Amino acid sequence: MTKPLAGIRVLDLSRVLAGPWCTQLLADLGADVIKIERPGVGDDTRLWGPPWVEHENGTRTAAYFLAANRGKRSAAIDLASDEGADQIRRIADRSDVVVENFKVGALARYGLDAATLRARNPRLVYASITGFGQDGPRARQAGYDFMIQGQAGLMSITGLPDEVDGGGPLRAGVAIVDLFTGLYTANAILAALVGRATTGQGASIDSALFDCGLAMLANQASNYLVSGEAPPRQGNTHPNLVPYQPFACADQPLIVAVGNDRQFASLAAILCHPEWATDPRFATNAARIAHRAVLVPSIEAIMRASPAAYWYEACERAGIPAGPINSIANALADPQATHRAMLREMDGMRLLGSPVRLSGHRMDSDRPPPRLGQHTAEILAELG
Repeated sequence: MTKPLAGIRVLDLSRVLAGPWCTQLLADLGADVIKIERPGVGDDTRLWGPPWVEHENGTRTAAYFLAANRGKRSAAIDLASDEGADQIRRIADRSDVVVENFKVGALARYGLDAATLRARNPRLVYASITGFGQDGPRARQAGYDFMIQGQAGLMSITGLPDEVDGGGPLRAGVAIVDLFTGLYTANAILAALVGRATTGQGASIDSALFDCGLAMLANQASNYLVSGEAPPRQGNTHPNLVPYQPFACADQPLIVAVGNDRQFASLAAILCHPEWATDPRFATNAARIAHRAVLVPSIEAIMRASPAAYWYEACERAGIPAGPINSIANALADPQATHRAMLREMDGMRLLGSPVRLSGHRMDSDRPPPRLGQHTAEILAELG
């Protein structure tokens, strides 16, 4: 299958996670992604170890880098030098997309900013990723995922309540704002490429971690805007659904995620309390939220009597969403992960694959994450 972005060239001036996550997706979809890295150093995340992958030539690469750079070619070019900046401008002249995540205005001094490159190549789609956007009172502030999770309000709704032992705000276990920003930016790039097919003109894209962090508040922000009340941290419970949380079983917890009244009636039946489905306290989701303090302990008292596997199978037969809290090892060993081939092996390295499939075909690149400067000569030769 010819991939949808075959023939699209992407000049990747980004590093760390949000930008590389965006360009990795574009590479998976068939784009030729040229990653520009600092000679001798490379992307910062090459050094974010341990753990490391050791290479035959004695060099090593941090596992972090491998997660976001599949499918790319690496050119070690010093953009701060006149020669390097000229080489990058020439690559941009032949590219369809540029992705960068430098501070606002930083690339203008090298003639690599959107205005300069788009004047030379009007069809260019130029995407800038920053902490706070290209304008506004915080535009020139640096931004990393962790601080944005806090500043955008995500941590205020993540973690246990203050009154619980060990309570307090927590960040997500992965850099979720970076990942979302990469995905939002990739979507904007694809939209701009579709628009270019009609207008013949490229576009400038302004992506901000802070904006994306706010957008990710989703139903929680909507809850606040409608009620005027700040959503509290609720640990593993849900503000809008009950029961929708882990329940202690005889051996380990099981997540039960009831999304509607029909599913609740099925749950009530397997818990041997079918009358709950018509009990005014529990018959509707709103009623279950109002009587959460009564219903949840009642469910858990029953589920504690049998192991999680028993309830998992019972929920599956009844069509009730449920699942264990897996370790990463167990999640990757799940038969469904195996069937969907979510683990790839490339160049002797075990990597996650892309979840994207089109018309039954996988959309991830067979090119492994590059060694620093691995393709420099090849890319410069293409410039003549």
